[in-house]
Amino acid sequence: MAKVNPGEFMRQVRTETSKVVWPTWPETVRTAILVLIMTTILGLFFLGVDAVFNGTVGWLLTLA
Repeated sequence: MAKVNPGEFMRQVRTETSKVVWPTWPETVRTAILVLIMTTILGLFFLGVDAVFNGTVGWLLTLA
């Protein structure tokens, strides 16, 4: 791999960073709300799955 001096490296970083398309504030808020909704739904789903498994294991242990 070729060695690049620090000045050239910083120039390359600045060039690449200028190519990034940053999201707008409304897009960021919408994405954050969507993430919160999805994590809540998944949390409730896994809570239900855990409760079912807990009940099943508890029932199986009473048989033994």
